Amino acid sequence: MTHTTDAHDPELTTASKQDLYEVTRSDLPLSCPTQAQKLWNAHPRVFLPIEETGEAICPYCSAQYKLVD
Repeated sequence: MTHTTDAHDPELTTASKQDLYEVTRSDLPLSCPTQAQKLWNAHPRVFLPIEETGEAICPYCSAQYKLVD
């Protein structure tokens, strides 16, 4: 029996493909990789505190996130 993974989901993007991601309050709580990204080839999911400063950097992949609203 074969189990599907998010690797086969065409609606998800590849994790950590960009250096800078713009996120909105509707994306909170913020995690890297995000809910819209594939996890199978990424680092463990980590939640990032972005609410106070409006910016966050992932300690695993150095992706930068900016809160735009």
